[in-house]
Amino acid sequence: MGELVDYIISHEDAFRKNRLPSLYSDFSIQKNTNPDGYAVNVAAWESALTKAALAGYVASNSASGQKRDHLSLSADENLLRDLEIPEWGRPVALGSVFDEAVQKRRMIPLELYKSSAFSLKTSRWRVVDPGILSPWNVMNWSLRQLKGLVVGTEGTGATLDVQRLVLVENLEEAAKRIINTATGIDISPLNRIYSKEMFVKRFATVLDQGTALSDNDFDILLLHLSRDIKAAAYDGKTIKFHSGGDSSPIAHEDSTIASIKTLISNLTEQALKLEQKINELNLTAKVSLNNKNRISALSALKSRKIAEHNLKQRSDTLNQLEEVYNKIEQAVGQVEIVRVMEASTGVLRSLHAQTGGIETVEKVVENLREEMSKVDEIGNAIDEAAPVIDEGEIDAELEALEKQEQREKEDEEEKNTREKLAELDSQKHAAQEVARKLAELQKNTESADDSLLAVSIGKLSNMSLDEAEMERKKQVEEEPTPAQ
Repeated sequence: MGELVDYIISHEDAFRKNRLPSLYSDFSIQKNTNPDGYAVNVAAWESALTKAALAGYVASNSASGQKRDHLSLSADENLLRDLEIPEWGRPVALGSVFDEAVQKRRMIPLELYKSSAFSLKTSRWRVVDPGILSPWNVMNWSLRQLKGLVVGTEGTGATLDVQRLVLVENLEEAAKRIINTATGIDISPLNRIYSKEMFVKRFATVLDQGTALSDNDFDILLLHLSRDIKAAAYDGKTIKFHSGGDSSPIAHEDSTIASIKTLISNLTEQALKLEQKINELNLTAKVSLNNKNRISALSALKSRKIAEHNLKQRSDTLNQLEEVYNKIEQAVGQVEIVRVMEASTGVLRSLHAQTGGIETVEKVVENLREEMSKVDEIGNAIDEAAPVIDEGEIDAELEALEKQEQREKEDEEEKNTREKLAELDSQKHAAQEVARKLAELQKNTESADDSLLAVSIGKLSNMSLDEAEMERKKQVEEEPTPAQ
């Protein structure tokens, strides 16, 4: 199996081993009998091929080396061969997959995409002018019209038309990545200008670091950026990304700036290669001398001299171009400043016009002052009409209020003091009553203790007498009886 089908089987869940028989069969006959199964198979193939192209696994006859088609797909014999599996052969219903994708505008025939005068974002891209198409395309379009469709076929057993299809999803992804890079916040106006050569170098690996976009991909991409989404202006040689409200076309100055940038880039690469060559020639001369090969050493030194001379010429030219470019960059900055100042002047002029000029402002200020003086006059008149108040009487009333407030405060303090004294007296009586009860209790306790002591002594005395009597009787019993 080829690398394309290996990639699809290893990365797409829909291409599990138990699903391969269905995906490689002629499932186009299920469009009416089993529409859900038909839709699943179509979606699986469409997604697999789109992602494989995005990753650089779809080869093309027009691409060479590390270049691959990422934004388009060739529907032909080579594609079928790349998708062939020994066990199941080639996918039979791939033609139906492409027809469905075209009808839903997820894939677009390349010739139709290039020849359309309308943006991809509109529904009018389907409108085709037969006069700008080849006779083969006109005939193909007419046959499909007989089946009731402008693009694609209906029914079962759709054959695979040999054509190149633009992958809309991949195209939009590449455009988004390029725009984010080329129109960042810190990008100067000069850095938004590219020659086509520099554009290709700068964005060759925008989708995949391992493979570069093909030349065909760049043609599609530049058409999309300039015609479909209006993100850049393109005249076939120079690309200028729009920023903010600037949507001006390519000017002569833009082309010159792009040429200078390209020349600086090329001279920089040549200088690096010459430096590398000089180092290699130095090494060759040393090795030749060590090997006693004087002729090779002289040849290497001679070549090194020529390389050094060329390096100096290119370095001088590069320095001059960089100085010119810096001046241009400075001039562009000055132009931007002048434009901002001019716009600011217009804004100020408009605002000044709204104020009516200095005479109108002075008149407004004078009228304002006059009206403010009228306010003061009216206030004075109102004050004169107010009743006359005796200030001495007001002071006397205030003094009376202060004395009354002082008396009320003293009465309140006296009341609080009486309440506190009464509370202390009550606590004193309660303490005396408690002391009396404690003394009485102590007295009763002492009397009870004396009675209990007397009883105990009596018991002890009686106990002693009884014990003495019992001891005497015991001794009498133990004495021997006199002999008879």
